[in-house]
Amino acid sequence: MPRNARERLLATAEELFYAEGIKSVGVERILTVSGVGRASLYRHFPGKDDLVVAVLRRRDEHWRAWMAERVNALGGGPLSVFDALAERFARADFRGCAFINTMVESADPDSPAHLVAAEHKERVVSYIARLLAESGHPHADETARALALLMDGAIVTAVRERTPAPAGRARAVAAALLASGSSPSPGTDN
Repeated sequence: MPRNARERLLATAEELFYAEGIKSVGVERILTVSGVGRASLYRHFPGKDDLVVAVLRRRDEHWRAWMAERVNALGGGPLSVFDALAERFARADFRGCAFINTMVESADPDSPAHLVAAEHKERVVSYIARLLAESGHPHADETARALALLMDGAIVTAVRERTPAPAGRARAVAAALLASGSSPSPGTDN
C-alpha cells in the first residue's frame, strides 16, 4: 500500500470500484480500507465524483501503458491487442473494462466520469490506428474503430462466458478484416 494518503485513496478506490462498482462503494468504505482520514480525503478530492475522475485518469494511464508493453512483447502488430486481452481475461480478478463499467453505471453522457471513460476509449482507438498505420494498413482510422468494437465485444463476452476465449474469436475476425485490406463499412446511425 502506498504511504502517501492521496495514492492510498486512489489505489483503494480503484480496487473497490473495479471489484464492486462505483455506486456501491461509499466514501466511508474507501476511508476504512485505505486508512486515510476524512479531512485528508477532502483535502485531495472535493467529493466522490472528483475521486472517481482521478481514479479513471490514473487507470487510463496504467492500462494504456500495460497494453503498449504487452503488445510490444507479443509481437507489436495490431492483432497483438487481442493476445494481450486474452491474458487480461484469464486473470482471476477480471471484471470487464473499468471504462465500460463506468459508462454503464454513469449513464449520463455529460457526467465527468462518463466523459473520462469515453476519452479513454478514444485513446484506445488512436493507439490501434497508430499500430495499423505502422503496419501499413491503408484504412487505419476506420479499421481502428472496427477493431475497438471487436475488443469491447470480446471484453463483454469474456465477462459473460468467464473465459479468455472471446479474445481469440475477436482476433480471428480482426485477422480476416485485416487480410481483406478493405475499409470496414461505416454502417448507419439509427
